[in-house]
Amino acid sequence: MTVSALVAQSDTPVKRNIIQFTGVVFAPDSNSVIPGVHVYVPTAGRGTTTNPYGFFSLPVLEGDSLVFSAVGFKRQFYIVPEHKESTSLKVLITMQEDVTLLSEVEVFPYPTEAMFKEAILSLETPYQKQYNNLNAWLSSDYMSSAYADLPASPNANHQYYMQMQMQAIQNKYQTPQNNLLNPWAWSKFINSLKKGN
Repeated sequence: MTVSALVAQSDTPVKRNIIQFTGVVFAPDSNSVIPGVHVYVPTAGRGTTTNPYGFFSLPVLEGDSLVFSAVGFKRQFYIVPEHKESTSLKVLITMQEDVTLLSEVEVFPYPTEAMFKEAILSLETPYQKQYNNLNAWLSSDYMSSAYADLPASPNANHQYYMQMQMQAIQNKYQTPQNNLLNPWAWSKFINSLKKGN
């Protein structure tokens, strides 16, 4: 009889009260508040963040384990106690600083300004290869030779583009014409030879 009673009691779920958990998070000096502190319940996956005044408000259950974490401060843990007087609980949390000492770094300056300039100018940017290619394509020698190869007539490029576009439209739905058997193409070719083009 006693065993069955114990089993029956263990099977019944324990009802936990919902409590509005509010408070303010202070720095170790107790004079300044800490904004942006994460207050969360890991098991439930819910939480909040303190506002610029260090204030937070979060609904929790009795027995919940809360974690307070912020950059530069040690984590604080808080277990919500049984609270039968009212449905709200107000606390003041003081967090301790988490100071990390870094190893010493020595900075040696260059002996002269000329050595410093030489070292800076010898550095290469992450995209130095692309910059070198760009400068090579935009060099004055290449641009001069490319400009010299352009046709004399300013409309020649436009005319060539229009001819290629018309030829592409003609060849879209039929086989391309064979200019070797076209008398008009031969006369145009012979005229261009006479003109020296």
